[in-house]
Amino acid sequence: MDVIGTSGLTKRFGRVTAVDHVDLRVPAGARFGLLGPNGSGKTTLVRMLLGLVHPTSGSVELLGRAMPRHGAEVLPRVGALVEGPSAWPHLSGPANLRLLDAAGPGGRRRDRRRRVQDALERVGLGGIDRRPVRAYSLGMRQRLGIAAALLRAPELLLLDEPTNGLDPRGIGEVRDLLIALNEAGTTVVLSSHLLTEVEALCTRVGVMDGGQLVLTEDLDVLRAPTGHVLVRTPDPAAVVPLLDGQVVGRSGDALVVRGDDAAALNARLVAAGVAVSELALQRRTLEQVVLGLTGTGSDRVDGGTT
Repeated sequence: MDVIGTSGLTKRFGRVTAVDHVDLRVPAGARFGLLGPNGSGKTTLVRMLLGLVHPTSGSVELLGRAMPRHGAEVLPRVGALVEGPSAWPHLSGPANLRLLDAAGPGGRRRDRRRRVQDALERVGLGGIDRRPVRAYSLGMRQRLGIAAALLRAPELLLLDEPTNGLDPRGIGEVRDLLIALNEAGTTVVLSSHLLTEVEALCTRVGVMDGGQLVLTEDLDVLRAPTGHVLVRTPDPAAVVPLLDGQVVGRSGDALVVRGDDAAALNARLVAAGVAVSELALQRRTLEQVVLGLTGTGSDRVDGGTT
């Protein structure tokens, strides 16, 4: 079953096409990363999924129901954080969550304090005091926004840059939390331009560029072996004639060797008396995949390249 399905989804703002005929499928139980440079259409797509922006054309289904027509039925089953956390700045974090919980359908009042406390504890704010949100750090605000998304034990989480403002430890904690939620049955969709975070968390990725979805694939497939093996040896000169044309690159004690059986290559070198200090199959990184698919757009305004 797909928890997200779009068909020909398009959004134009005047002459600008922000999202261009996107057909997206996200299966239940996935950890899905939506990647692309700033301005590629990721946030606009997420906003259309939630019914916050109406499409110019095309259709959206969320949890098997058409959006935004069935938003009142679907959205209580969805947790979302889009374009950063929002809050009443003069109120405390717990007070903000209680108001959000009261505003949503289906939440029983007698369980509200427990739900709020559970959500705060899950994001590392269980001991927060009554200080107003305006006194929170950016990382604390981000944690509060994630807590708000978790209030109703959602079936689907849609998170736009959820680790923004977090320190390295906080990033790791959020990653562990999302993996645990996913293993308990929640589908997680993460929109981000941070490739390392998506690579560490997600099992499937979609890449957007210029408003178009240019790739959707399992991460394991994208990072399949390249057909080359990296070999490090204190005697690289002995390897080149031994492998008879299989060496395709050399830098110091490192050689790139054509082949896909690292164990057999290691046995061959050792049998020939060559000492091997490192040997590993080469794989493409997610960064290489994304940069190979997306254009040259960036945040620069000086006409340079990055």
